[in-house]
Amino acid sequence: MKKKLLFLSLVMAFTSVQARSFSDTASTELPFNLSTASGTIMGSLMLPVSNGKIPVVLLIAGSGPTDRNGNNPMMKNESLHMLAKGLASKGIASVRYDKRGIAASAAAGKQEADLRFDDYIQDVVAWIDILKKDLRFSKVVVAGHSEGSLIGMIAAAGRVDGFVSIAGAGKAADRILKDQLAAQPAMVKDPSYTIIDSLVKGKTVQDVSPMLYTLFRPSVQPYMISWFKYNPVTEIAKLTMPVLIVQGTSDLQITTADAEALAAAKAGSKLALIQNMNHVLKTIQGGQTENAASYSNPSLPVNEELVKLIADFVLSK
Repeated sequence: MKKKLLFLSLVMAFTSVQARSFSDTASTELPFNLSTASGTIMGSLMLPVSNGKIPVVLLIAGSGPTDRNGNNPMMKNESLHMLAKGLASKGIASVRYDKRGIAASAAAGKQEADLRFDDYIQDVVAWIDILKKDLRFSKVVVAGHSEGSLIGMIAAAGRVDGFVSIAGAGKAADRILKDQLAAQPAMVKDPSYTIIDSLVKGKTVQDVSPMLYTLFRPSVQPYMISWFKYNPVTEIAKLTMPVLIVQGTSDLQITTADAEALAAAKAGSKLALIQNMNHVLKTIQGGQTENAASYSNPSLPVNEELVKLIADFVLSK
């Protein structure tokens, strides 16, 4: 499979040089697009006004059809867009993008049978390479949210100045999937476990029952094989740059135990547990009803402590 990335297409807008002062109004958002062999990946650069070099954070969205802003077709919360704006108010640039095959990057998608987890990793490597060459930026930090944490930590190894895991899983995807299936009846759980075990060994399964076909259809199995081979605790241990691990205590999808596992695997990392922050980076004071509603509430701001933690980490020497 050809993974060579061709070139980055930049659409720039010029702003007047001003004194080093940052606020929500002292930044601009510009198109920032990555051209690859299979199509263009569409992104956005949030650029604070500055009279000198500034750090830049590459924000990587989570799993499924999540776009550059943290939204998907069923839920709009604007979490990553708000995070980018928050970082800009601290004088930090950021790039976020729609993954290949998602939202504005739909044309860059591959056929399901041809897609691999490594495609997402190589896309991040390409973004990193371009940002490191951009003379506007003093340092490059990768920040991955949810599944983007694993993608980011693999791509970041040996390439960037810092890595931030935001609500990243602390175990491999095959183990997560088994945990999610554990409460199912034996007629679902047992054959599912058998298929998962085969995929972990790199062997596809052609005879899939109609009851499990949506999850384990043959066309998606090669992707699952490529995904299952990566264990977050193994990958984060390889990083040599400063690492920040952030996890909210109100997250319904990833637990503090996941964050603690990542921190234990990476000596010298900084672990930050944010009280009442949920998976979409919003502050939740109530129960599950409020938590679930926040996934579709674009007016609810992202957690302020999160913005400060990441900004302090990025700006530290």
